[in-house]
Formats: sequence, C-alpha cells, structure tokens
Amino acid sequence: MTRAVVGLLALAYLLGVWAVLIEPQTLSVREVAVESPAWRGAPVRIGVLSDVHVGPDHMPPDRVRRIVTRLNRERPDVIVFLGDYVGGHAPAAQRSEPDRAEVMKGVAALGEARAPLGRYAVLGNHDWWFGGLLVEAALTRAGAPVLENRAVRIDRPGGSFWIAGLADMESARASPSAAAALREIPDGEPAIVLTHWPDTFPGIPDRIALTLAGHSHCGQVNLPFVGRPVLPSPGSARWPCGVYREGERQLYVTGGVGTSILPVRFRAPPEIVIVTLSAAP
Repeated sequence: MTRAVVGLLALAYLLGVWAVLIEPQTLSVREVAVESPAWRGAPVRIGVLSDVHVGPDHMPPDRVRRIVTRLNRERPDVIVFLGDYVGGHAPAAQRSEPDRAEVMKGVAALGEARAPLGRYAVLGNHDWWFGGLLVEAALTRAGAPVLENRAVRIDRPGGSFWIAGLADMESARASPSAAAALREIPDGEPAIVLTHWPDTFPGIPDRIALTLAGHSHCGQVNLPFVGRPVLPSPGSARWPCGVYREGERQLYVTGGVGTSILPVRFRAPPEIVIVTLSAAP
C-alpha cells in the first residue's frame, strides 16, 4: 500500500470522526442583518432555533438546555422556534415510555428561553409524525404558543409588529396557508412569517418583511467541490441555508442544531441565529 493511499485512508478516517463525533456537538452563533422596505419602526433582534430533534443519544434534554442557555446570552428581543423538536420517525404510540418522556423533557427545556417580547413556534414534519397535538401542548406549557395559519401582534415601544406562523406541510389539521395566516394583519403593518419548510416561500407576499424557515439542516453534509448531496425537499434544494432575496421578499433558512436520519454534520455546523431586522434606508 503506497503512502498516498495510506494518507488518503487516514484523512478519510479523521474526516469521518469529525463529521460523526465532533461537528454535530458544536454550536455556532450566527449573526445576520436584514434590511427590508416592508419593516417599520425600530430594529428587532430575533433569536432563531430550529430542528432540535430531541433524542437520547445526540440531543438529550440537558443538551437542549445548554443550547437555550447560549441563546439567552445573546439577549434577543423575541425568540422563534421553527419546528422539528422531535427526533426519529416513529409515532409516540410506538415508542417506549422512557423515549416519550425524553422527548417531552426536551421540548419543555425550550421553556427556559427568555426574551422580553416572548417566544413563538411552528411545528415541523417530525412533530406531526410523533404526534402534533402532543408537541403543541408541550410547547404551550413551555410558554411558546404554536402559530398554525394565524398571527399575533407584538406591541413594543419601538413600534408594534406581527408574527405569523404557517401550518406544517405534514399537518393533520391544515395545509400551510399564507392567506389564512395573514388575513388579520392590516396592510402596511410590519410582519414576519415563521414556517418550517422553505418550500412555502413562493406563496409569501411582498408585504412581509422576512420569512424564517428551517427543515434543510443546510444539507447536514456540504462537500468541497460537490456541495450538498442530500436535501430534504425541493425548497431546501433551492434555498438550502442563509439569506435569500427574490424581488421584495426575503427569506432566511437556518440549518438548525440537530440531525436527522444519520447523526452526521460536515461543513454544516449546528447553529443558533440572531437576525437583526431593520427598515431599509
């Protein structure tokens, strides 16, 4: 065996160790600034957390608490959770009682998040596979109301604004509907939309200052010269992660903090995001 082959095998081994054991356990804090012509009033700092995927091996409740503690240190004005709090694919009824309890403890840990303007959530596909009503109830108990095709008005000294949430594309109750979510928001009032799937972005009107989405995990694996070989939906392939602008509409897709299917991340580190949204000059 030549030295080159040995070197390549050693490199592959080290990269595998990094992707399985190290990078998935890291945590980045990403600061993002977005200016929007649809925003009015003072800037707002939004803490964004998505795709937690609670599970005993890779995202136990104690790790969720550590992530939330790190988010709290950034002192956001408002915190939003973008779905997929549950790891795995099995419904709650097919899981052991300890497994179900672990999931509920992890979701409850999100209640330790602190922001003066509150916490708001949408559900993701894994949540509905587990049991959407169970996850919704746990989030409500944790002080993070779930916005499913509805909006809430946030009042503050710097000017009120709205947060609207879309139903998940796997929801047992409703399809995602921007029209339903935005019907209570008067024209001209600033608004943010929360959605688990970036696939819903084409249906968001120009009057929305910013859409926030998760689901993509930034591909979990981002190979040099190849890119992201696996993305979970057409919208994730089109908008895998980061800030996107199409006309007057703007989207931020976060890679989230957990993993799905395989406990692997490579050049797609877990992230919490602080988005500072302000009016365009």
